[in-house]
Amino acid sequence: MATPSARILIADDQRDVLEALRLLLKSDGYQIDTVESPAAALKTLEDRDYDVVLIDLNYARDTTSGQEGLDLLTRIHSADEMLPVVVMTAWGSVNVAVEAMRRGARDFIEKPWDNERLKAIVRTQTELGRALRRATRLEASAVTQAENGPLLIADSQAMQPVLQIIARVGPSDANVLITGENGTGKGVVSQALHAVSARASRPMVTINAGGVSEGVFESELFGHVKGAFTDAKQDRVGRFELADGSTLFLDEIANVPLSQQQKLLRVLETGEFERLGSSRTRKADVRLISATNADVNAEVVSGRFRQDLLFRLNTIEIRLPALRERRDDIPRIAKHFLGAHAQRYRKAMTGFDPAALQALVDHPWPGNIRELDHAVERAVLMAQGNVIHLGDLGLRASGGSDGAARLEEMSLEDVEGFLIRKAMARYGNVSHAAKALGLSRSALYRRLERHRPS
Repeated sequence: MATPSARILIADDQRDVLEALRLLLKSDGYQIDTVESPAAALKTLEDRDYDVVLIDLNYARDTTSGQEGLDLLTRIHSADEMLPVVVMTAWGSVNVAVEAMRRGARDFIEKPWDNERLKAIVRTQTELGRALRRATRLEASAVTQAENGPLLIADSQAMQPVLQIIARVGPSDANVLITGENGTGKGVVSQALHAVSARASRPMVTINAGGVSEGVFESELFGHVKGAFTDAKQDRVGRFELADGSTLFLDEIANVPLSQQQKLLRVLETGEFERLGSSRTRKADVRLISATNADVNAEVVSGRFRQDLLFRLNTIEIRLPALRERRDDIPRIAKHFLGAHAQRYRKAMTGFDPAALQALVDHPWPGNIRELDHAVERAVLMAQGNVIHLGDLGLRASGGSDGAARLEEMSLEDVEGFLIRKAMARYGNVSHAAKALGLSRSALYRRLERHRPS
């Protein structure tokens, strides 16, 4: 069936073709508008938004070359390059098809068409077009408002893969595992995923597995009935039940007690669970987003985490870069925090002086965005004027050759890259560097590729 409320514009100079296409696509639930000329198509596109445009390449003035349709395609694509255009012609040729695709057409259909193929193309382009528009909105603004939280500011190159995954996977119900160091913004990314999903009209439910003791964890997740334990004085709804039809964000997933992981696996597989103290089976339609700063594979090896549960959680993984890996974002993030804290403390702050801003960019930020937030808050409180100066920040000087952060402030991956670059600079030869590092040549080549600057 068609995507709900999808609207299609069809341009063709033959009324019988327009009527045949209208009836064919209307049966799948699309809203159809038809026009008989390129000029009418352009006028209609100015007045209304469409999900897909289906255009003929040949019109009355020029019936074989496809030039009128190609010109129309070019003008549509120039006005809105996100709008999917599917071209069709009874005078199909490889050259015309190639030229149409070069000018931005998403697909090409020859008349007479195959009904099922045409419907499949329109359906696919409708879905892809909407996903692309969502991605464009994310990347253009680079911000997503999180509920009662900061914005997702992501202009840097290192954050573009994160935005792309949010745009592609967010609208689905796929389980997502967000990994990254403490303070990198995993909760904000979970909000962004929820915000672009079909569940966004309902509030996202959050639980921090690291902040719940093992004794009450089952009750927190699945609820309990009155009398289930000593302090259970009334029935309680658990987080899964609260999140029915919405998204559940389970933070610090590696801290889920081993004794509870089988029950969590069950609800992920079947949607079924029981409140603590009850034998009544309940069902919940929940999309799970989880997060951790731990190496869950190491947790599996150690026996503290079930591998089958990891498979269920990790349909899609989003790795959040540390703040030191996305320094281009620091000025905007800092200015956002400055505005928030200035408002909170009723201080008229206008910005950072150049030295302070440069210090923010250069600092290693072992505590990531959370540490930056606290540093800016402190600076707002300490500032005597309306501009933040270097001394207001109270940052410790960072050492390390080549401007690198101290080893103890670096992630394991950053340390590996640092040592590899040092070895290559010292030996200038892959074979010698590999030997010094205790690696094979092929292993070093793989690591060099991984640590190559983007």
